[in-house]
Amino acid sequence: MTAEHRVHLSRAARPAYQALSAFSKTVGDLAADNGIDDRLKELVQIHASQLNGCAYCVRVHVERAVAAGISADEIAQLAVWRDSGVFTDRERAGLELAEAYVFIHDEGVPDEVYDRVGSVLSEQEYVALSWILVSINAFNRIAIAGRYGVPPRDDLAGEDKDAARGKAW
Repeated sequence: MTAEHRVHLSRAARPAYQALSAFSKTVGDLAADNGIDDRLKELVQIHASQLNGCAYCVRVHVERAVAAGISADEIAQLAVWRDSGVFTDRERAGLELAEAYVFIHDEGVPDEVYDRVGSVLSEQEYVALSWILVSINAFNRIAIAGRYGVPPRDDLAGEDKDAARGKAW
């Protein structure tokens, strides 16, 4: 295989991709039912995607973040969230948890992160946010492995609809 031609997992095994898409919807419902608003959900998904190097998912979730009312300034501050004053304690906890999930292979979720995040989020919020991070990390790996390109901004809505049907990329 060459870099120019990669298997598109969402096309090559649509039932598996559709199952992951359904899983993602279930996770989104769980998050909403347990107090995770769209703002927090999108911030952690952008940050995880940035850290994983998934340009495709960054593009998708930036678009969704803007729709959820997150400003360009706030999105730009994600890379330096520890030094920025634009995020709430809940958002900072979520961003820290996102980093732990991206780098989970290092030492799992470290006790100090677990304790710090747990002092801000309820157990239900922690569980819901964890499932969001499991989901976005799975999508990141699909897009990165396939070297899925970043679509032009004017085609993003179509790509999003296709992704929900397992026809993306």
